Amino acid sequence: MNDIQVDTPALLIDRKILKQNITSMQEYADRKGVNLRPHTKTHKMPKLAKMQMEAGAAGITVAKVGEAEVMAEAGIRDIFIANQIIGRSKVGRIRKLSESVSISFGVDSIYSVKEIDEVFEGADEKANVMIEIEVGEKRSGIIQPDDFTALLDEIKNSRNVSFKGVFSHDGHTYKAQTTDELKELYDDSSARTLHFAGLARNHGMECEVVSIGSTPPFVLGFDIPEGITEIRPGTYILMDGSQANVLGHNDTCAATILTTIISKPTDERVITDVGAKGITQQHRKVGLTATKGLGKVVGFDDVHVDSVFDEHAIIYDKNFSDEVEIGEKVEIIMNHICPVSNLYEKAYIVENGEVVDEAAVSARGKLQ
Repeated sequence: MNDIQVDTPALLIDRKILKQNITSMQEYADRKGVNLRPHTKTHKMPKLAKMQMEAGAAGITVAKVGEAEVMAEAGIRDIFIANQIIGRSKVGRIRKLSESVSISFGVDSIYSVKEIDEVFEGADEKANVMIEIEVGEKRSGIIQPDDFTALLDEIKNSRNVSFKGVFSHDGHTYKAQTTDELKELYDDSSARTLHFAGLARNHGMECEVVSIGSTPPFVLGFDIPEGITEIRPGTYILMDGSQANVLGHNDTCAATILTTIISKPTDERVITDVGAKGITQQHRKVGLTATKGLGKVVGFDDVHVDSVFDEHAIIYDKNFSDEVEIGEKVEIIMNHICPVSNLYEKAYIVENGEVVDEAAVSARGKLQ
């Protein structure tokens, strides 16, 4: 049980674990000789992004222009948007940001480059773009070499677009059944990213940045191939139930949801006050990251949230029910931290059972 005196549901962050996670990943990147550019979509909090920068990060990654604007307003001056930005108004906002911060963003189509070229006409600086390489996740990114070289040519022939490098995201490693399979997928993804960097070099367009990223390979300490210049893990700073499963323990889980027991209708059914609006309904179904239920209850063996309504979490466990009373609070480790952060206005930073600070989730809802 937890006696922290804040209204629930609430997002908690353990300061000691938070600092350990930040330090550990920075030291890993330093040992491997690469830049760390953490993906802040995990937390959406400028306070935490600044902690990552102060620890040695070369810059930050975001997913949306709105997130970039929030981080720039907070004083962060090196930002990469790891996404395709389509739409003249959004590209115009990036142009405005480029007047005060170093900013780059993703492309994977000639359409995008043409639009960027038009919007940046007359700008003091060219638009810095990174080409995304699809490495097996089956999401966005260049797949065929011919499409890649055609895109390079479009950038080369543009007046206002500058090629900075390539990037990829090996999110399909989350589905690996074993650590060996995860490493194989990671190695293949890294090799494919480096292959396209080589194609660019042979095409007369050297990559300043070759960027890869997802949390599992790095928390497992995998080697980083020569030629990779940057890594972009996100979840590592707070972790969650699915990523903790890769490690086999919850020791690095800095974030939890504090929730109050509000009802015990039967001798085994327990209801708490966090529902889909505070924990989501996300879970992972396969591989090392597979989760049981919709969240783990801290301090109780194999007790999970069975289901949620909008404002209610449902737990079925008689032993758990026997140990808790209405009005008591428990913590839940969420399955996936990134969407959960987006549901809260602020996080309470705690240490030794006391709230010691708060962090505004200033980029929450910045989907555009």
